[in-house]
Amino acid sequence: MAKLLEGKPLAEKIKQGIKQEVLSLKKKLVLASVQVGENPGASAYVKSQQKAAESLGIEYRLDKLGQETSEKSLIEFIQKLNSDKSVNGIIVQMPLPSQIDYKEISRHISPEKDIEGMHPCTPASVMELLNSTGVDLYGKEVVVVGHSEIVGKPLALLLLDKFATVTVCHIGTSKAGKLEEHVRKAEVLIVAVGKAGLIKGEWIKQGAIVIDVGINRVGDKIVGDVEFEEAEKRASYITPVPGGVGPLTVTMLMRNLVEAAKLQQ
Repeated sequence: MAKLLEGKPLAEKIKQGIKQEVLSLKKKLVLASVQVGENPGASAYVKSQQKAAESLGIEYRLDKLGQETSEKSLIEFIQKLNSDKSVNGIIVQMPLPSQIDYKEISRHISPEKDIEGMHPCTPASVMELLNSTGVDLYGKEVVVVGHSEIVGKPLALLLLDKFATVTVCHIGTSKAGKLEEHVRKAEVLIVAVGKAGLIKGEWIKQGAIVIDVGINRVGDKIVGDVEFEEAEKRASYITPVPGGVGPLTVTMLMRNLVEAAKLQQ
């Protein structure tokens, strides 16, 4: 039976270090958060960011813009935040309405205030969880399922830095009928797709480390992308959903804010 890789205890440990750094900066840190329209997932993430910021003595400024906001208006709003000297970090909540291209928006956030762009928070959280197991990634067969700009791609680069042998799977892999084949080889499996039960528990290699980034609502339950009960029997470590990667992601966001504030000084 796998050991649970829970994010909360790790997040609490990291928060202690962040708290000390916030105090040592001797100034009020401000995180500007922009939410366009209403989305239950984004609203839940905003609440957890706000709570984490307040617990660390960081001011959290939330600006809510209407669902009909144009891309041009959002860019103008971000440019005002860029030039506001009291703001240390900017985060634009996802998802954005269909009329707005996130890639275009991300180009307009000042690099020194872009606290998601410097070290994307979810990939950094995954790396922290892997570090906590004590596994040496050198030469390990690591399979990443999902190739998004904010998780899969940056995560693959972080893993390559550790000299892991990295395979990235995506919709093309699945359509070619090769997803199971790749997953079965994984000594470390990281899944970030957003599709409940995509990875069958029986595919998990005996003793593998499984990091499930997926968050899916099924009825009144929140589940990941991996069939947890069956995977838990085979894995050596596995993240629960919820409670695995999520609590760490918000903490990494705050750590990036402190790094941004140091660069600005």
